Amino acid sequence: MGGMSGMVGKRGKVTGGIGPGLVGEVMVQVRGGVEAFLAYPALPGENHAVGTLVVIVEYLPPRTVYVAAAFG
Repeated sequence: MGGMSGMVGKRGKVTGGIGPGLVGEVMVQVRGGVEAFLAYPALPGENHAVGTLVVIVEYLPPRTVYVAAAFG
């Protein structure tokens, strides 16, 4: 798994809106670059707009993350 270990706790930027019933997208810095991951809200009912900074709370290989707001 190499560069993908330690995904939980990394921060990313929302590039596709995340919310109930929506599969969003987050860009995360990994393996010396920035990669896109499918993203879901960690807490039911949460919404994260494009441009929001989020933190990864769960990682499901190969490309899925659950996220929460990074600040507040």
